[in-house]
Amino acid sequence: MPEQTQRLKVLAAGIFSLILALGVARFAYTPMLPLMQQQAGLGVAAAGWLAAVNYAGYLAGALVASLIGDLVLKDRLYRIGMVVAIGSTALMGLTTDPAVWALSRFLAGLSSAAGMLLGTGLILNWLIRHEHRSELGIHFAGIGLGIAGCAAVVELLGHYLDWQAQWFALSALGGLLLIPALAWLPAPDRSGVSRSGVPLEDRPPSPLFLRLFMAAYFCAGVGYVVSATFIVAIVDQLPGLAGRGNLVFLAIGVGAAPACINWDLIARRTGELNALILAALLQIVGILLPVAVGGLAAALFGALLFGGTFIGMVSLVLTMAGRFYPTRPAKMMGRMTLSYGAAQILAPALTGWLAIHYGGYAAGLYLAAGVMVVGTLLLFALRSVERRERAGLLQPAACAAS
Repeated sequence: MPEQTQRLKVLAAGIFSLILALGVARFAYTPMLPLMQQQAGLGVAAAGWLAAVNYAGYLAGALVASLIGDLVLKDRLYRIGMVVAIGSTALMGLTTDPAVWALSRFLAGLSSAAGMLLGTGLILNWLIRHEHRSELGIHFAGIGLGIAGCAAVVELLGHYLDWQAQWFALSALGGLLLIPALAWLPAPDRSGVSRSGVPLEDRPPSPLFLRLFMAAYFCAGVGYVVSATFIVAIVDQLPGLAGRGNLVFLAIGVGAAPACINWDLIARRTGELNALILAALLQIVGILLPVAVGGLAAALFGALLFGGTFIGMVSLVLTMAGRFYPTRPAKMMGRMTLSYGAAQILAPALTGWLAIHYGGYAAGLYLAAGVMVVGTLLLFALRSVERRERAGLLQPAACAAS
């Protein structure tokens, strides 16, 4: 098979895996949430706790990914995770028992970690070994496509099917996505060299850099998860926007689909940390627009900004992590995601508590924006640390040259 054709198939496998694991298994819960509250008796607080359980599963998967070094085992767990993604989706429609729903959301979290971390790590490892550009923009387009696609499916099927039948329809869609997600990803190569024989060497960051990086990514997790989980319900509760939540969620997916490619291009010109800072600032605006300005236009523009930035930040961070550890990309990806995932457990539960006390989820958006401000300040500090460390590394060479 020609090398370029093989590259496209590998990237397509990643796209389909993310549509399945992130779109169907994980994010479909967001547009389904108002329907389940109307038809299945799902309460406000319970909705927040189910989201928290989902992210607990994702965190557990991230922990596993951070501990495993064997590429063959990662490949096997990735493939199992794709099958679990379909089963967890079908499980949502089989019962109205909150305990079973919680089990489903936990398994969905595990499967999304398999796609997001193990699958992404395997693909980045393949790209590096075959000496392609080690960027994940095309791969991460699958998240935006998954969000937009599931929002469109739920909106379309909502006119014909009840909540249970919709979960089964989403499961059937997942079955179709499973085929290329598994068939087009080659078995991993465990050799320590690239295709041309160049050794692959890990270059870990300094402890201070890693601590600041993880703290900033924790803040990004809070900024992401509130909108990603509750935006449909939030928009439906805003004056004059009842029933428009799915449209806004669709806009998030539309904004996210090309975002990672765009941020790869921006990072080439500005550097990855500068790109992260810009994305964080724009995301704060996107989070606040629906509640601070109001109206459908502000909600849609905010959704486009949010979709166009949150996944760009994830792509940039995981690409940086993979470059630090080219021989085992999922190692640092998993560690970073532990930080991101911890935020995704705490923030939905806290948002549910705020919703009870303030009569709606909108307070959660202000919380998310405030934490994102802190995260942006940490990114500025991280940029200063990087500059000092580079200066320290370059100084001996400069002295020797003089």
